[in-house]
Amino acid sequence: MRKKRIMIIGPGGSGKTALAAAINGLDGPVKRTQNMVYGEKTLDVPGVYLESPWMHKHIIAAAQDASHVLMLVDQSSCRESYPPGFAKAFRVPVIGVITGSGKKPENDGWCIRQLKKAGITTPCIHINLSDRTGIDELKQILRNTPSGIPLCPESVGKI
Repeated sequence: MRKKRIMIIGPGGSGKTALAAAINGLDGPVKRTQNMVYGEKTLDVPGVYLESPWMHKHIIAAAQDASHVLMLVDQSSCRESYPPGFAKAFRVPVIGVITGSGKKPENDGWCIRQLKKAGITTPCIHINLSDRTGIDELKQILRNTPSGIPLCPESVGKI
């Protein structure tokens, strides 16, 4: 049986690789990825896979190796990245993550609407990779949410 990993998807520059490094317990600089990167605990999907609709089937197929899917949006960049209902394509818990939390708080409502439109039904988790706020809470949520069991709105608070 294959090891299940946490799949991280989002547009380019949203912090996917930095978040993957944080979840995997790695320090040091990160660089852009051209291909899917299988880490110890994560599956880092390049932003180009999401930005090219013909690649969506590859994301969905790779999710067969996932225990959870994290869908990222960057609070400092208001661009629509996910097709409507995209989160519903996955058979594992899908968690909405707003990165860069605190950089542009006026964009928070837009980020939440973007994730809801994509099919996220639970509240979003706010993290900031530069000062590492919210990462420990995210790890706790991932540990406490068994794969295959949908998250209910009461199970995740705004971090």
